[in-house]
Amino acid sequence: MENIQILVAAHKIVPMPQQAMYVPIQVGAALSSTQFPEFTQDDSGSGPNISEKNPYFNELTAIYWARHNSDADVIGLVHYRRFFSHTRQKDLSKILNATQLQSLLKKNAVIVPKKRRYWIESSASHYRHAHHDMPLDVLREVIATQQPEYLEAFDRNMVRTWAHMFNMFIMRREIFNAYVDWLFDILFAVEARIQEDVETWDGYEQRVYGFLSERLLDVWLEKNQIAYTEVPVVFMAKQNWLLKGGRFVARKIGIGRRQ
Repeated sequence: MENIQILVAAHKIVPMPQQAMYVPIQVGAALSSTQFPEFTQDDSGSGPNISEKNPYFNELTAIYWARHNSDADVIGLVHYRRFFSHTRQKDLSKILNATQLQSLLKKNAVIVPKKRRYWIESSASHYRHAHHDMPLDVLREVIATQQPEYLEAFDRNMVRTWAHMFNMFIMRREIFNAYVDWLFDILFAVEARIQEDVETWDGYEQRVYGFLSERLLDVWLEKNQIAYTEVPVVFMAKQNWLLKGGRFVARKIGIGRRQ
C-alpha cells in the first residue's frame, strides 16, 4: 500500500478532512507561539525547513518541509479553503478520496487543478495587473541565466491565457522531488536579488514567491513533458464573484495597480 500524504496548508485551526491521507500542516510554525494540536508543523523533523520564510513563501514552506522531512510515496498540497473534488459540494467528506486518487494515478503521475482561464489577458499581464512588475522580470532573468533550457517554455506560458493555479498538485515522489528542487533553486535565486525591496512592501505583496511559483508549475511540466490529469477544485468558503470581478476591472484600468 502506497504511503500518500496530501498536505493541507493552514495558518489557523480549522476543520480538517478525516481521511488518513490528508495531513494538516501548520505553515509558519517557527513564527508562532502556539503549536496547533494534531497538526504537523512545517519546522518539525530532522531535515531542513524554511518555516521562518512563510510570510514570503506562503504555502510553499509546506512542500519544502515535505521534500526534506517526509518519506511518503505520493505527496500533494492543498489549502484549508481549497480541495480537489469531483463535486461542487462544500463538504469535506465529499473531497477527493484515496480510492479516487489511486485510480487517477494509474493514468498519470501528476494531478493538477482545472485550468484557470483569463480569456482577455495573458498569464503575465494578469500577474502584472495584480502585483509589482519587478519580481516577474527578475524571475525571467534568473531562468535565462540559471535554467536557460526552460526559458522558451517560460515565455510560451507567460503569453497564454490559462494556467494551473493555487500551488496545488499531487505527485509521485520522484517527480515531486525533481519539481521542488528545480522550483526552489529558482525562487531562492530570485529572493537573493529582490528581498531587500520585498521587505518594504505590504504583507500581501511580501508573499511574492508564492505568487511567482504559480507561474512556474506549467513551465516545468511542459519542458519535462510530464503528463497530468486535471481535477476540479472546490472552494470551501463562499466566493464573492461580484467583488472579484470589480477588482479585476479596477486592475485592468489601472486603479490601484502596483508598480
